[in-house]
Amino acid sequence: MRAAEMFERGCAQAEVARAVGVCLESVRRWKRVWEQGGMQALRRRPATGRPPKLDDAQVAAVEAALVQGAQAHGFEADLWTLERVGVVVERLTGVQLARASVWRLLTGRMGWSLQRPQRRAVERDDAEIARWIAHEWPRIKKGQ
Repeated sequence: MRAAEMFERGCAQAEVARAVGVCLESVRRWKRVWEQGGMQALRRRPATGRPPKLDDAQVAAVEAALVQGAQAHGFEADLWTLERVGVVVERLTGVQLARASVWRLLTGRMGWSLQRPQRRAVERDDAEIARWIAHEWPRIKKGQ
């Protein structure tokens, strides 16, 4: 927009390039666009590209389903993987997503992050471990 204002004042293209901090070729391109459509033609446009496969309502439905947990959807363990999320997305929406797309859906659109389960035995007994460290370990260490 500063460049367009300078064009209106009749400034030279080299002067505009120095003032705005861009190369001369960019200023030339901007001036052509400005001459054809004025300041409105130089305004930012929304990014183009392929529209997302899932609309906002579908994303909300998927998120609500994921919050229920993996076991609620017939999986043995209550642990989400990209493959499992992809299966749920396909069941709910009929849209098949690649693993990378599932990752972008979870992290980008839903704001979720990677959570790794702790690697601990279900049978772990912290009280027994503390007893062993207090009583057995010193006895074993003395034997060395």
